[in-house]
Amino acid sequence: MTCAPGNAIAQSMTEDPTFSPALLPAGFVDLLTPDARTEAEGVATLMGVFASHGYNRVRPPLMEFEETLLAGAGAALAEQSFRVMDPDTRRMMVLRPDITPQIARMAATRLAGLPRPLRLSYAGTCVLVMPAKAEESGRQIMQTGIELIGPDSPQADAEVVCVAAEALAQLGVPGVSFDLTMPPFVPALLEEAGIAPTTRPALLRALDRKDAAAVAELGGPLAQTLIALLRAAGPAAQAVAALNSLTLPPKARAILQRLIDAVAAIAEQAPDLRLTIDPVEFRGWKYHTGVCVTVFAVGRAEELGRGGRYLCNDNEPACGLTFRPDVLFRMIPAAKALPRVYVTHGADRATAAALRAKGYATLAALPATAGQQGDAQAEARHLGCSHILSGTTCTELA
Repeated sequence: MTCAPGNAIAQSMTEDPTFSPALLPAGFVDLLTPDARTEAEGVATLMGVFASHGYNRVRPPLMEFEETLLAGAGAALAEQSFRVMDPDTRRMMVLRPDITPQIARMAATRLAGLPRPLRLSYAGTCVLVMPAKAEESGRQIMQTGIELIGPDSPQADAEVVCVAAEALAQLGVPGVSFDLTMPPFVPALLEEAGIAPTTRPALLRALDRKDAAAVAELGGPLAQTLIALLRAAGPAAQAVAALNSLTLPPKARAILQRLIDAVAAIAEQAPDLRLTIDPVEFRGWKYHTGVCVTVFAVGRAEELGRGGRYLCNDNEPACGLTFRPDVLFRMIPAAKALPRVYVTHGADRATAAALRAKGYATLAALPATAGQQGDAQAEARHLGCSHILSGTTCTELA
């Protein structure tokens, strides 16, 4: 019995398409050579700089219990978190979308007894429900970063920024710029100036859009000050001069002064570092407690990294900065592969070991291809080798 043509078409429309073993979920990719090699060597470079400044590496787990990872500052990550049930405990677990909350947990628990300041570094994979921004496509991302736990001072803020800048310079990332903000400042200013709670959401949206006309309409007696703050954004030296000229309520002035002091501390440690200030940026004000930083490169829209000041799970002050290696490594040349030497069957092992010590990769002939007179050079070229080792003699291929 055969199906009618119409039934066959209907059936084909409802059946799942043939599954390809190469198909991956959206936002997940196979990282191949040379990209995987560039990532590995780049992460090693970053971590090496962190270690040279006394930041000890830790490795938090990829998954944690939901109530632990999403506590405190981690609560902001709830919408970006994949959840699964632990078949052992029947408790919900979360694939980490960010490593910083894990460092905050570790500092408050297992590392609570260590001397302060506590300097920690990390590198690892995170998984997001959706990309952080529309122009980004990755849901599996790599993070590397540092956290300085204990001190609450402009000098601590400056250390994090300057170590990050040194790491980027060592990596060879050009045109780096650090944009400094103080998220608690604007909400504190609106409250201290008596802006009505019903007006604040619309006014905050206007400030977020940098809409001076809407700010003038909604700002009431604070409108001119807010417009002056909008205009102050830009290179740090000019911004600081503009901010120092403003008359502000005491609490708001004290918060802003911390930002200005951090700029001075950074300039003292790294006078040539490109700094900008956006005094009305308040993203993250619900969990960031002080100076925040976003890293950019001239001519590129993507963020290279971001960080700021926050509280650990036991309310201990901390500050840190996290890089996005997947973005960074698109800005530097691909890591070079080691020159390859084809080692023929019976070649001297000590000579091969000496070549590896000099920075060569040696590819040993296997029985399936060894011993075929006249085929060794062809096989070497086929495998991308530039040299061939026979006995104790290493010869460059013509």
